[in-house]
Amino acid sequence: MINRIFQLIKPGFISVKYVDEDLFDDKVVVKPIYVSLCHADQRYYLGKRDSKVLAKKLPMAPIHESCGEVVFDPTGNFKVGDKVVMIPNTPPCNADDEVYENYVKGVYFLSSGHDGFMREFVKISADRLVKFENIELQVASILEFVSVGFHALNRFEQNSLKNKNVITIFGNGSLGFVMANVLKYKFPKSKIVVVGRNLEKLKLFSFVDEVYSTDNIPDGFSTDHAFECAGGIGSEDAINSIIKYINPQGSVMLMGVSENKVSVNTRDILEKGLTFIGCSRSGREDFKNAVNMLSNKKIQNRFKSIIFEDNVIRSIDDIHRFFKTDLNTPFKTVAKWEI
Repeated sequence: MINRIFQLIKPGFISVKYVDEDLFDDKVVVKPIYVSLCHADQRYYLGKRDSKVLAKKLPMAPIHESCGEVVFDPTGNFKVGDKVVMIPNTPPCNADDEVYENYVKGVYFLSSGHDGFMREFVKISADRLVKFENIELQVASILEFVSVGFHALNRFEQNSLKNKNVITIFGNGSLGFVMANVLKYKFPKSKIVVVGRNLEKLKLFSFVDEVYSTDNIPDGFSTDHAFECAGGIGSEDAINSIIKYINPQGSVMLMGVSENKVSVNTRDILEKGLTFIGCSRSGREDFKNAVNMLSNKKIQNRFKSIIFEDNVIRSIDDIHRFFKTDLNTPFKTVAKWEI
């Protein structure tokens, strides 16, 4: 089978690589149906990574958020036509059971130095697929992104005090939206608060208990635990605000990615005895939990509010349009993949 792989060879340039794939091995063949863009994809496409990093990672096919349809499975785990979400994490066979698959030594990530899902067909191990039903494909395309929230939830539950009366998310972007949904789903009796800078985006968080703009946090406010979902240049302010408002021995989940080092108030971290936990990516169990949550139609419809569906992708020109469109959408950009 001749497969077409759409690789980013340098910032802003997409080229087609033709590969002769062997069908008769132990891999499942999946046809991507919908793709979703991540900020990481944009950083590579726009050349906003260090030149040494780009030289090491490229060429590669972008996209690690995608859902697809099984077209051939020699392993017998799936039926032709099954809808699946693909897991970009690829841990080694001898992975350490005590370390999460997304952190274990030797793991590699598709669309980070290895071809992602911007391909005509994807050959992938059966254990890197999770079947789903009753989730609209536009929403299913962001299941990888939602799974990141469940990984953070898992880490949080194992490393936090029982007192979870107030949990606050700092950041009103896509990641903050995911985390707010996951926390409200898991802790319906807790007070979930979102703090952010963009008043228009904060309006979409009507399902949480309280929302505050960063410059209008009420006097006397405090939180038991906090999730930093700001990332970028906003990471430093978000982390230091958390340190200011969090109660002693609270847990702080660091989720936002920053390209630059940030300065934090270590004196108060020590004085309050805080626990800081870094979270990145996710694993198979997190994907399964994401599928379970999004099978709830009410929550699924809520996620539609952060999805902008671009026109169908049928050519390289359409791929360039897709990346450019994403620069002007406030949350997640998805598109049907018909290459």
